[in-house]
Amino acid sequence: MDLFDYSNEEKALESAPLAERLRPESLQDFVGQQHLLRSQSVLGRFLRGQNLLPNLIFWGPPGTGKTTLARILSKQGGYFWEPVSAIDTGAKKLKEIGEAARHRKLSQGLPTLLFVDEIHRLNKAQQDVLLPYSERGDFTLLGATTENPGYELNRALLSRCQVLRFEPLGEEDLKKLFEKSFSLQGLSSQTIFTEPAYQQLIHWSSGDGRRAVQLAEGVLQQYLAQAQPQKLELDTLKENLQRNFIAHDKASDLHYDCISAFIKSLRGSDPDASLYYLARMLEAGEDPTFVARRMVILASEDVGNADPQALQIAVAGFDAVEKIGMPEAAINLAQVATYLATAPKSNRSYVGLRKAQETVRETGELEIPFSLRSAQTGFAKSQGYGKGYKYSHDYDNAFIQQNFMPSSLSEKIFYEPSDRGYENKIKKWLEFLKNNRER
Repeated sequence: MDLFDYSNEEKALESAPLAERLRPESLQDFVGQQHLLRSQSVLGRFLRGQNLLPNLIFWGPPGTGKTTLARILSKQGGYFWEPVSAIDTGAKKLKEIGEAARHRKLSQGLPTLLFVDEIHRLNKAQQDVLLPYSERGDFTLLGATTENPGYELNRALLSRCQVLRFEPLGEEDLKKLFEKSFSLQGLSSQTIFTEPAYQQLIHWSSGDGRRAVQLAEGVLQQYLAQAQPQKLELDTLKENLQRNFIAHDKASDLHYDCISAFIKSLRGSDPDASLYYLARMLEAGEDPTFVARRMVILASEDVGNADPQALQIAVAGFDAVEKIGMPEAAINLAQVATYLATAPKSNRSYVGLRKAQETVRETGELEIPFSLRSAQTGFAKSQGYGKGYKYSHDYDNAFIQQNFMPSSLSEKIFYEPSDRGYENKIKKWLEFLKNNRER
C-alpha cells in the first residue's frame, strides 16, 4: 500500500459509521467477556498457543461482542475467515463452503474458521450438513446465538461444540465504549454530560454494546448541534433520546422477546405486565396491527370458550386500530389487553385442534359416513349419500343420537371442556347430551 492508498483508507474510516470506526481489531481493544479470556480458559489457552481452537458456540444477548471476538480469534489464529448468516444460508451453500474449506486445507494448509451468525436459525438438515466437515477438521465451526443452544441446536451438533456464555456488558465496559466514542471527536463524558445524564445513558444501554454505540452517536449529534455547546442535562437527554433508546428492529431478538413477554403476560393473567410490554412495544414504534393480530389469536388459543366474548373484543380492537390509527388506538389495545389478561383461560379448543390434526395425519382420509355426504344430485342419492341422516332440529333439544365420525373414530374425543368460565356450562351441556345419548 502506498501513501496515497493509505490516505484514502484513512479518509474512508473517518467517514464510516461510529460502530465501524470503533470495531476492535485486537484483544487489546476488545471490551467485556474477560471471564472467557482468562489464562486457563479455552480461549486463553488458544491465544497463548497452548491448544487448537475447538468448535464453539458463543451464546449470549445481542451487542456483547460475539461476532467481534470471533473475528479477532480468526485473525489471531491465522484462519481463513468465512462468515455466514443462518438466515440466508441453505444446505447447498454450507456444503459448498465445506468442500472449499477442505480443498483449502489440503492444497494450501490454510485452516478455515466458519462463523455462523444466528446459528439457531439453521434447521436440523442444515445443521447436519456441518457435522462431517467439523468432525474431519475441514473447518472449525464457531456459531453465535442469542437463544439457548440446548433447545435450538440438535444433539449431534451440540455434542461436538463447547458452549461459551457471553454476559451483558458491565458499567465499566460501557464507559470504555462511550469514552472511546467521544474521544474520536476530541471530547469526553465530563465535557458532554452532567453525571445523572451519563448514568442514564449507561442504564439505557442495558448491557448492549451495539446499543451503547448508537446512543453515543445520537448524543454526539445532539451535543455538536448546539450553537454554544453546553453540558447535556438529564431532561434534555430524555427529551431527545428516550424514544430512540427503546426502539427495536422488527427483525431483532428484542422484537420477538417483547411480543413473547406480552403474550405470556396475557396468558398468565397479569394485566400490569401486559400493559408494560404493550407500552414498551408501542413506544418503540411497533406496528399496532401486529400487536392487535396477536391478541386476536390469543383470544381463541388461550381464552377460548372460557369467555367466548374475548374473540369478539379482540376482533373489535383490531378493527379499531385500522380505523382510528395511532396514537389513540393505543387506548383500544390497552382495553383489549386488560380484558384478555383478566378473562378466564382455556386452551381446550386449541388442544382439541392439535389432537384432531395429529389423528388426521396418522389415519389419513378415512371414509366419511354415507349419511353425512352431500346428496344434492340424483346420482349421489342413488349411491346412498345422505341416507339415514337425522335433522337435529326435528328432535327435543335439537339433538338426536347419531354417529358423525368415521367408524374407526366413533369413540374418539378431541374437545374436553374445562371447568372455567363459560366453558363450564358447555361441559355440563355436553354431559347432558351424553346422558340422553346413552338412554
